[in-house]
Amino acid sequence: MNYIAAYHTDVGITKETNQDSLAIKIVETNKGPVAFGIVCDGMGGLSKGELASKEVTLAFCEWFENTLLDDIQNGSFTEERLVSQWNELVQLQNKKLGAYGEENHLQLGTTISAILMIGSEYYIVHVGDSRVYQFTKKVNQLTHDQTFVAREIAAGRMTPRQAKTDPRRNVLLQCVGASSAVEPEFAKGNIERNAVYMICSDGFRHQISEDEMLAKIGPDCSADAEKMKFGCMYLTELIKSRNETDNITVALIRTI
Repeated sequence: MNYIAAYHTDVGITKETNQDSLAIKIVETNKGPVAFGIVCDGMGGLSKGELASKEVTLAFCEWFENTLLDDIQNGSFTEERLVSQWNELVQLQNKKLGAYGEENHLQLGTTISAILMIGSEYYIVHVGDSRVYQFTKKVNQLTHDQTFVAREIAAGRMTPRQAKTDPRRNVLLQCVGASSAVEPEFAKGNIERNAVYMICSDGFRHQISEDEMLAKIGPDCSADAEKMKFGCMYLTELIKSRNETDNITVALIRTI
């Protein structure tokens, strides 16, 4: 499997700082091309949300470059080992950010949504309400929002339409740094050829529909990185025109 990628991030129309952070890495290995993407949406006073998201993104990038690639090279990569490493990373970052917040008398934290694509399979680690999607001829959301409204919908106490405008829609059940304990969601699946895998912060998805996403950044519109970038920017401007108040971040990895 080969990959091409694009991304776009925007501070949005109201905030002074962009507290989102992202990274995409595509590397040739002895097992073939490997792709990794991550989006973290930080929260906290002043620039502290930016600090939280950046620190977690950097920690995952360091893991990718110094641990994962070694595991692939020496043949020790396994799903069990990956999940253990990711869980250890999340717990360590939660502890570090929590300690920093306690020392400085503030609360800060970040979501995590990341995907690793290796061989014929993808692996996902997820905390919070950023999302990972798969676009083929249809849209498939690969993560579950860890939010108050998502829990209420699952329990039948709220409809999706009510959740869209509920003032508690951004209340997280857990995040890295501001939760005493974090339980990441892990997922895996088979990689589809000629598909687009998208990671986004919640600011990207509130004001547009899945059909609009598919029409601008789905496989039919993502023949190369330039077209993918254009789609990301087009949708971001559309979101801003609809008065989204959050930071907006989207990262795309296309399989070819």
